[in-house]
Amino acid sequence: NLTHFTCRIFLDAQKALIEDFAMNKNKKEKEFYSLDVGDSTFTVLKRYQNLRPIGSGAQGIVCSAYDQVLERNVAIKKLSRPFQNQTHAKRAFRELVLMKCVNHKNIIGLLNVFTPQKSLEEFQDVYLVMELMDANLCQVIQMELDHERLSYLLYQMLCGIKHLHAAGIIHRDLKPSNIVVKSDCTLKILDFGLARTAATGLLMTPYVVTRYYRAPEVILGMGYQANVDIWSVGCILAEMVRHKILFPGRDYIDQWNKVIEQLGTPSQDFLMKLNQSVRTYVENRPRYAGYSFEKLFPDVLFPADSDHNKLKASQARDLLSKMLVIDASKRISVDEALQHPYINVWYDPAEVEAVSESNEGILVLTWMFGKVRITLLLGHRYGPLSNAPHLQ
Repeated sequence: NLTHFTCRIFLDAQKALIEDFAMNKNKKEKEFYSLDVGDSTFTVLKRYQNLRPIGSGAQGIVCSAYDQVLERNVAIKKLSRPFQNQTHAKRAFRELVLMKCVNHKNIIGLLNVFTPQKSLEEFQDVYLVMELMDANLCQVIQMELDHERLSYLLYQMLCGIKHLHAAGIIHRDLKPSNIVVKSDCTLKILDFGLARTAATGLLMTPYVVTRYYRAPEVILGMGYQANVDIWSVGCILAEMVRHKILFPGRDYIDQWNKVIEQLGTPSQDFLMKLNQSVRTYVENRPRYAGYSFEKLFPDVLFPADSDHNKLKASQARDLLSKMLVIDASKRISVDEALQHPYINVWYDPAEVEAVSESNEGILVLTWMFGKVRITLLLGHRYGPLSNAPHLQ
């Protein structure tokens, strides 16, 4: 039928496009070698040596390696069976295109992409080569950070998210394991397999993000807009302060219960935005008054107030209270968060607002499928950030 034919065209077109990136980019580098890494076999260009596994996820396995051409350490991600179905193909396509067209200091950089296969018929594996960082935020969460480091890490998260949103991209899967750092306190956002272009809320799937960081509008099937990512940042900040997950739900019902037990049952105005069946369920739940943010995040959880930048626990708590708002229409935006007193000590318009005004950074992708020519005009390249404390 027509739907199946369209899906087949879409899948094959994406596969052909990724093949064009992966194969043509490495015409002069045809020598590969294979190495077993855990339960997987990596077949990589010989320029990449000393492979060591450093992580894995739903989308693939990641190794560190030394790049003999660039003379630097890199991370190599092998996408797991990216063309087994349309969903996997779309995720591989999104991740590659978004990494290719969003150039910003707080977004992980794509250094290379290749495949060891030599034809479209054989094409099964995609390897993405990226910058190598020192750790992900899961490890940093266990550290006792002062206000400067907490504030600066949040500033960088928000700058990265702002530039994604400016390109019409909602990340949708922000969590500590998808945020990486170096010892100099620089931060980058990665893993765009679930990121997508902003669209009408009703068209968006609720199964998009690790449960603990899932916003109420996603849990309740309301559709969502860009500030769905702000809820995730609020959950991450809370975890950095508490050193434990804020809403550790066992399933999506338990997740909602964890939210309202701490923040309180939302207003009737909010409930009226829900569809009838969801509203009936929510209204039949016990009502909770919730706790004040002073009770949820007492001063004792925070580092000592900063004399240098005048950063205080009260400011961090106020930011949490504006990010962790159940009603998305009343939740703080990225721009508002960047202007918040706990964040704006780092604010530099040249960094935050840096957008290329020329077409130099626009990525044009064109490929043929039968007699059909498909062209995509994608994104802009963005400017860098500067100045940082260190993680010690």
